[in-house]
Amino acid sequence: MADQETARVAHGRVAQGRGALMATVFLLQFLVAMDISLVNIALPAMRADLGFTDAGLQWVVTAYLLTFAGFMLLGGRIGDLWGRRTSVLVGLSVFAVASIVGGCAGSAGVLVAARAVQGVAGALLAPASLALVATIDDPAVRARAMGLWGGAGAAGGALGVVLSGVLTQWWSWRAVLLVNVPIIVIAMVAALRGISRRDVGRTTRLDVPGAVTVTLGVAALVYAVSAGGDRGWGSWQAVGGFVAAAVLLAIFVAIERSASHPLMPPGLMRKRSVLGANVFGFMVAAGQLAAFYFCSLYIQTVWGVESALTGVLFLPFCVFVVVGISVAQRLSARIGARMAIVAFGIVAAIGLGLFATMPAQFDFWLGILLPSAVTAVGIGGSMVLIGAVATEGVSPDDVGVASGVVNSSRQLGGTIGLAVLVAVASGYAVPREGFQAGFLLGAVLLVVGSLAAWLILPRRRRRDSAGASA
Repeated sequence: MADQETARVAHGRVAQGRGALMATVFLLQFLVAMDISLVNIALPAMRADLGFTDAGLQWVVTAYLLTFAGFMLLGGRIGDLWGRRTSVLVGLSVFAVASIVGGCAGSAGVLVAARAVQGVAGALLAPASLALVATIDDPAVRARAMGLWGGAGAAGGALGVVLSGVLTQWWSWRAVLLVNVPIIVIAMVAALRGISRRDVGRTTRLDVPGAVTVTLGVAALVYAVSAGGDRGWGSWQAVGGFVAAAVLLAIFVAIERSASHPLMPPGLMRKRSVLGANVFGFMVAAGQLAAFYFCSLYIQTVWGVESALTGVLFLPFCVFVVVGISVAQRLSARIGARMAIVAFGIVAAIGLGLFATMPAQFDFWLGILLPSAVTAVGIGGSMVLIGAVATEGVSPDDVGVASGVVNSSRQLGGTIGLAVLVAVASGYAVPREGFQAGFLLGAVLLVVGSLAAWLILPRRRRRDSAGASA
């Protein structure tokens, strides 16, 4: 009897630990995804309160994207070296401090600096979130965790737009940054309970030259794209940024070939599963951000809807992301991750095509609900599978950096894709026509990404579930 009671208590503790780990995975990915879109609708209020110039205002968004993408690969490797527990707790602490400083900022410079620090913290958290999933031994538990990871990424971006509009109109733009703090506190409690103390990393030295060059190279690339969209692709800022990025990334490749402890494991991108997932992730991120960006502008400028209601109209996207995740688990088990990714990519492309047919007058059913449902199912389902495939067959010692690579691909895809789509849309004299062109081009990118996934990913069926193998 005593043995049964002991076993029951032990089982309960294991279940609680798994629940805390699941919550940690969800909250980490949700937090970093939400903060990409969280300030969008609040930007005009920030400009009016802190005296931003038109050119300076973009840095509230760009500063986060720049450091988030730039430090992602380094953040993934630090998680491998420090251990996920330490990496997560440090990242959450820094994120909380930066959010408080940004929410209390009295000048434009302080706010931009706080956003940059948030990006650095996010670069520690995002790779750790996926790495925690990839190291789960139980295939069924790993599949559920992967579903949470994918859903958090897709829903976090959508809910960020919702909160941006509601908090700005009902409270203040400052609430947009301060809302992170309670989420971070909950994530810290979950991490302390869910991440094992035995996850202490390893003692291998950090490849400092590689870390510096890849961080600066990716940051230069993000800056060049942002400058190209804002100042023109022929501007010295854009051209100089692209040249700097090319030189720095070439130096990084040369360093990795001769490094004794390379930041990027040799042969990582030669794995077809890893390469295919990163290419597709790049494209799907461009499509997702295009949906959020152009839809938000369309609703406010063409339909004349106020900011708070604009945010609320993104709620159907959040709901149908969950549907996509649920379907992905079953579909991947039946036809394999490769064909499931292709299918969800095409579904998301169809959804963006439906957004391009939004009527000139407000229409919730045909203009919001239908395209949101289709797009969200496609993006939600594909997000789950990308994470599983991108870490397939990767050594546990390198899963953090592999997670950093796929997160970097998605971040770069969103940044570069959106800059290109905005440039295309701005070429139209009638805003509505420009938004429609942006949606259609985003759909094309998703079709191209689906085709690339079909050609690159390994052609074999999955034997267990979405989180096991590809």
